[in-house]
Amino acid sequence: MRIGVLGTGRMGSAMAERLLDSGHTLTVWNRSADKTAALVARGAVAAATPVEVVAASEIVLSVLTDASAIEAAYGGAHGALSAPLAEQLFIEMSTVRPATPIALAARIRAAGGAMIECPVGGTVGPAREGKLFGLVGGEAADVERARPLLAQMCRRVEHVGPLGAGASMKLAINLPLLVYWQALGEALALAAPAGLDPARLIDILADTSGAPALMKFRGGAVASALAGADLGPAHFNIDSIRKDLRTMLEEGHALGRELPAAAAALGSFDAAASQGMGDRDGAELAAWWLRQNGTR
Repeated sequence: MRIGVLGTGRMGSAMAERLLDSGHTLTVWNRSADKTAALVARGAVAAATPVEVVAASEIVLSVLTDASAIEAAYGGAHGALSAPLAEQLFIEMSTVRPATPIALAARIRAAGGAMIECPVGGTVGPAREGKLFGLVGGEAADVERARPLLAQMCRRVEHVGPLGAGASMKLAINLPLLVYWQALGEALALAAPAGLDPARLIDILADTSGAPALMKFRGGAVASALAGADLGPAHFNIDSIRKDLRTMLEEGHALGRELPAAAAALGSFDAAASQGMGDRDGAELAAWWLRQNGTR
């Protein structure tokens, strides 16, 4: 198929790599054009504007940072919606509040296209391997049209309801995961007197009922960070975690609900970012917390 991708950051690029490996023809755009170079080297075509991506594609994926980035890609003189559509299907995959995909879908319908949302669970590794968890919201007919493509990208695809439901579920599944990084740091502070080697300590914690599935494949990175190793490029960085937590708090406020655990975790992660940790991997948060509390 002719697929377009709007947004080639970490996740967008990883998804695009998966699509190239699956044999699709790919046209890509990113606000910072240099971030498309690696995909072009693998056979993708870089477009100068979002509207060029749409014109070249049957299905367009958008994987963008937040609501303002979505507006920048879709609106404006050269945005994705600046020309009439030819029944293209859009799959909006960003982590945003539910109101954002609902409003965007209405604009896409008015321009002659269709849209579903499919925010995903998983980081760059699962994205490259086609092992994401897709949380889909939209009309049944549009979802079925997208399903063959989503099946190539996701190990599981759940149609959870109308537009907006996918965004709600994505925020819900991310909240305990992101708060866990703070809980893990506090747990390690309590375990410090035992004096265990970091790898052994993490192995024990990962094999208990309190550990999320994440620890099965990221526990090694946590242990390396505790031992002082450089983890290299982030899978999911602290600034992205902070963005998601702020989005959760905004949605909770709109619903009239308090999210005290998310708020407390955000405070800690804001402090980490203020000390230059913003682009570091979330797996380093526990080690950072221990350093702040004088624990080695």
